[in-house]
Amino acid sequence: MADTLDLEKLVQNPAKLERHISSALDTALTVGTAYGLKVIGAIVILIVGWMVAGALQNAILRAGKRSARVDITIFTFLASLARYATIAFTLIAVLSSFGVETTSFVAVLGATGLAIGLALQGTLSHVASGVMLIIFRPFRIGDVIEAAGISGTVRAITLFVTEIDTADNVHILVPNGLIWSKDIKNFSANDHRRIELKFLISYADSVDAAIGLIKKVLENDVRIQKQPAPVIGVQAMTVDGVILVAGFWVASGDFGQVPLDVNREVKSAFDQAKITMSFPQKTGFPPARA
Repeated sequence: MADTLDLEKLVQNPAKLERHISSALDTALTVGTAYGLKVIGAIVILIVGWMVAGALQNAILRAGKRSARVDITIFTFLASLARYATIAFTLIAVLSSFGVETTSFVAVLGATGLAIGLALQGTLSHVASGVMLIIFRPFRIGDVIEAAGISGTVRAITLFVTEIDTADNVHILVPNGLIWSKDIKNFSANDHRRIELKFLISYADSVDAAIGLIKKVLENDVRIQKQPAPVIGVQAMTVDGVILVAGFWVASGDFGQVPLDVNREVKSAFDQAKITMSFPQKTGFPPARA
């Protein structure tokens, strides 16, 4: 009722009504100017920040594709990290434009990040090790390695784990921290590997004849390198017989099959030449009968 009477009085007094309207418009203009500009500025900051985050992410990914030294996985991680960091700073800038005290906000975020980091320090150590593996590349996808007590072919290298397929086709996920903290054997790093085979023959057979047969088998196998030349000789003479050793080089990809083939061919050659391949003999006299 009072509002109705006030409105009637304002209608009956045009000058006073005009003053009220003018005051309301001034207040709305002041508020709109103060906060409208801040809203527009916040929108501009968000748009620019979003564009900068995307451009920075794409730039890092392009650099990763051009780099032959560092694996693309690390660039993908860095690109995502740079994008989210830029977006985080953009949001802080937006809050600051509205007069929000961001110092305490940043401090809270820092404390939260520290707490999360302490809680996940074991996991983060694997991430750090994954970054080191990707940067220094002690092995690559497809290499045959032995690391953390696991031997097999590397199938994937992620920030947390390395995926390895063993010789019997078992897929194993090995935490990167275990791999980086121990010795790594990369059997695929070098183009050639050395094989050493041993043959035990009896004292009754000719050493020279046996060495000649082994040499012929090695010469006939095209997978065995001519340089350095194979080395064949007598390694030791034991109670069981004479140990002959043959050392030769093959391509890393032939390392698994060549020893099997050479052993078979040498055994066949010895059989044809009537050379006896000895075996451990029992020593001592049998116990006397009662």
